[in-house]
Parts: sequence; structure tokens; C-alpha cells
Amino acid sequence: MSRVLERRRQYLRLMRQLTLERGYFTVADIAEAFDTPRSTVQDWVNRLIEEGCVLLTEEQRGRHAARYAASSVIPESACRRVFTTVDGSEVEIYHECMSGGCAAFCEFHHARAGGALQSVRRDGTLLRERALLGRRDVAVGLDPAPAVGIVGVFHDGDYIHQYIRCIGGPAYSLTDMMSFAEGVCGVTVHREGAVVEGEVITRALAYVAIGIDDTDVEGEGATFALALALLQHLAKLDGVMPIGHRVAMLNPRLEGATAGNSCSYIELAVEPGQVPQIEEAAVRFVAGEAVSPGWGIAVRQGFRTPGALRAYGRSARETVLTREAAEATAERFGIRLHGGRGVIGALAAVALIGLPHDVLLDPERDVCAGWEAST
Repeated sequence: MSRVLERRRQYLRLMRQLTLERGYFTVADIAEAFDTPRSTVQDWVNRLIEEGCVLLTEEQRGRHAARYAASSVIPESACRRVFTTVDGSEVEIYHECMSGGCAAFCEFHHARAGGALQSVRRDGTLLRERALLGRRDVAVGLDPAPAVGIVGVFHDGDYIHQYIRCIGGPAYSLTDMMSFAEGVCGVTVHREGAVVEGEVITRALAYVAIGIDDTDVEGEGATFALALALLQHLAKLDGVMPIGHRVAMLNPRLEGATAGNSCSYIELAVEPGQVPQIEEAAVRFVAGEAVSPGWGIAVRQGFRTPGALRAYGRSARETVLTREAAEATAERFGIRLHGGRGVIGALAAVALIGLPHDVLLDPERDVCAGWEAST
């Protein structure tokens, strides 16, 4: 390597390091580090600006030196959101990525690694993982070893701490991208040779599912559309991270049902102290927007589904249930019901959370056939 290229590499390395550490560097910083005249360093900075490697972020003002940043470390992340909900001794981790390919990569390697994870599933660019609290080591490396794995998950007060071990591309994501994702409160990393282990800190949010049914009438309205609108409405409120929307089929032989008798539920991650306000906002919204006077919603906190609650969802696909049965089931599991006859289907919707799309949409499929390990 020529001396000119070597010096260019040395300058850029320090410029990137200073930009990462404090967001900028000055000519004096570089000149002092390399014991080089400031005029020489200024010539290099001007050249690197022309090459697009360095940006001027603040002009010189009086005695305050000009500030620069290495453009290659301006925060850009493939990780859109990383957030977590907690339910007893289990945590659900949500990682939304800009790339379906990257999400699939993490799904494959996280599942191969196991570690603290009980289950890994992907819905488009959203990766959802269920973890047990505690630490379970993973050996990462080259194929056939996993490239990345979650080795520990801990609940400390208002926060969840994930410990991720990785090499290669996943290590770059951990060190250079994840800290910029919405929902991440902090990232710390340390290296042991080629292996990087990092701690990712997120808020310990509450999982809230809202089931919705009977909001439309024949020829007007659609429950799925109102559910989507509700998700968008609640997502704008403070302390809320939207997770998603699901459609589920109930008893297709029910008289008077529209579109084969489908219901909907939405999923949210909510600051625990905000749950009552979110519930109130949901009731107001549905009451104001539903076409049918029989609308109903069910609000449940927690992602683990007891077998007896799941059995209610199965009954809603096989028989005709009464409001009294719905109210008794809701009281047993601490679920709040609001509205008219629609609460029967709304409760069934939250009884079916966590199932794959093909099971939710096929009323002939058994919903109690071990789809979810939690009880």
C-alpha cells in the first residue's frame, strides 16, 4: 500500500471513530493525534469532502473551530423498531426490519441458535420471538453454527435486557444499527476476537390485544377495516407501539353473519400505566365508528393463552354461544368486555391470539392442537 493510501486510511479511521464517539471531529483533533501540521490535515479534510467521505457540519465561528463528520457513519439502520412485552416469566421480542431478506436471515439463525428463545416466527418484515427469562449460552460461528443468537433475556424494573452473541454481518447490525431503531433505549457491546456480544435495552411494555366484532351490517361497513383504523388511531397515542392486525373466522353456519362470520383483533405494546387510557380510547373510537349497534370489543392484557380460554375460541367456531357464556369466560380470565352482542365474537378473537394465519382463517382447523407452548 502506498504511503498516501495508508495515511488516508489512518485519517479516515480516526475520523470515523471520533464521529461515532461524539458526533464530530476538528482539524486540531486529527493534527494532534498524528503530530501533523494543521495545514496538512486541512488539505486532507478538503480532499475527503470532495470525495464524499467527510461532511462539514458546523462552520468556524470566531474561536470555535469548524466541525466535521465522517459521512459513512451518519446513522442509517436497517432496523426500524425493536421493542418488547413481558408476561410473567416470558418476554416477547419484536424486531421490525426494512428488509424481508434480513428478517428471514435473523429468523433462520435465531431459530437455529435456540438459546433463550422458545419460538421464532416471522410475519413479513416483523420478527416475533418468545423468550424465557434467564441465560442460555449459544456458540456462534461459521456454518453449520448459527451466526447470531439470543443468549439471555432479563427483566429489570421498567426495562428488558437482551444479550445477543454474533459474528460477521449480524455483529455489524448490533454495533452500528440497532441503537438507532425506534424503541431501543441503549446498546453496549464488547468483542472477544471475531465474536461480539451486546446488551440491547428496551422498555418492558404490556401486551394488549383488542378483539372486535359485529361492527358492520349487510351492505355497509367492514369489521376488518374498522379494526385497521383503530390500530392506526391508537398507534398515534403516547406510550403505544403497534404490533399488527389479524382476521379470524368463527362459526361459518351462524345465521345473520356477514362475510362468513369473521372477526378481528389488533395487538399493541403499551406502557403499563397507559393501558386504561388506551382501553377508553378504543371504546370511544369503536362506539363512534361502528355501523352496527351490536358492536362489541374485548380487551385482554398478556400474550400467554390458557388452554381453557383457547377452548372458548374453538367453541365459537363450532357452536352458537351466548353472551352469558362470554361474560363468564371474560370474568374468569380478567378480560374486559364493552358493547353489545359483538362481545361474543370479540372475546373469541382474543382467545385465538398467537395462531398462524392459515389456522385463524380456516374454521375447520383445530385451534387447540398445540400451536402455542404457553398455557
